[in-house]
Amino acid sequence: MDKFIIWNSSLKGEVEVSGSKNASLPIMAATLLTDEECRISGVPNLRDVHTMIKILEGLGKDVEFQDGTLIVKSKKSRSYTAPYPLVRTMRASFCVLGPLLAKRRKAKVSLPGGCVIGPRPVDLHIKGLRELGANIKIERGYCLAEAKSLSGRHIFLGGEFGPSVLATANILMASTLAKGETVIESCACEPEIVDLSFFLKKMGAEIIGEGTPLIRVRGKRSLGGAEFTVIPDRIEAGTFLAVSLATHSPLTIKNTNPLHLTSVIEVAKKMGASVKINSDSLSISPPSYIKPVSITTLPYPGFPTDLQAQFMVPLSLAKGVSLVTEKVFPDRFMHVAELNRMGAKISRNGPYAIIEGVRSLYGAEVMASDLRASAALVIAGLAAQGKTEVLRIYHLDRGYSHLEEKLKKLGAKIKRER
Repeated sequence: MDKFIIWNSSLKGEVEVSGSKNASLPIMAATLLTDEECRISGVPNLRDVHTMIKILEGLGKDVEFQDGTLIVKSKKSRSYTAPYPLVRTMRASFCVLGPLLAKRRKAKVSLPGGCVIGPRPVDLHIKGLRELGANIKIERGYCLAEAKSLSGRHIFLGGEFGPSVLATANILMASTLAKGETVIESCACEPEIVDLSFFLKKMGAEIIGEGTPLIRVRGKRSLGGAEFTVIPDRIEAGTFLAVSLATHSPLTIKNTNPLHLTSVIEVAKKMGASVKINSDSLSISPPSYIKPVSITTLPYPGFPTDLQAQFMVPLSLAKGVSLVTEKVFPDRFMHVAELNRMGAKISRNGPYAIIEGVRSLYGAEVMASDLRASAALVIAGLAAQGKTEVLRIYHLDRGYSHLEEKLKKLGAKIKRER
């Protein structure tokens, strides 16, 4: 098991963002909808991507992955089982359920695992697929689904904490091979869902309304192969914005779409930063001192829950009191105790975190609990006085491609050790 050792660092320069993890994984699952070859470029070299490759190979696909390009071909195997040892490590792997059911009329997919950030039930996935005509039961930790055929329906996907991105992806993929028209209402509007829709369209799907709360899909008899390039990772780009703010470092973030980060850029400006926006990059000049702000996480286009932990670090160094309200995953505060070990003053009350700014953070030995908490602790280590050790960084490797190398090129004092 690896750890990071980090020292206080001043950074400067340009960093290039990798392709989107959260777009790549559902797009990889969508290759199960066809027997033809698919070529996907811009795929980040991540642990989660390699896990999905293993799942696809177990389901009868031949997968080549080199220099960010995936080539997915079909073999004769027609397996329909995604086993627990793989699915337990990554929640996104559950989105093979929809395409398996649509293409092979049968699916056995383990209930998912992933980061420990609170309850994330799969009830909306099951509800939507049942409405398309699937028979589904939960047995011994597996979701068992069968359908002689799927038929289009009007499906409402609203949940207690807003739309579900993965449920939207699952229902969207399944409906591309359903008979007639499917209307998905209260669906997720995230750029990753839009990217999945574009990929499905390249495969021959007929989809209208992606990026809005209502998507219409007219089912096809079959889908073909496609070539596609995934969007840049907006969460990685937002993470580097938080790095800039916490370490008072001017940075240029390349290969990103600023339109996917509007709410995040607005928060950075409220904190006092100057942000220059170009078509595929942005440059941030941090303020001499950070202003306190209130952040509420919301489904897209609101502030992403996946950036809540990272932005809590610069807010811990703000002049004043900030409030973070978590409305997507109310229990997503595992990083708070570790940041407090480094000298932060954060108190939690249910879905709220009250952050009293301190003059400085101090290096300590801390433990990562999940993917985005890992990134927050790395940022804190760069901003803290002295040496910080971040344990269990395998979480980080699930979602950030070569993060330490990118930070080193910016001047960070960071190294990985066993």
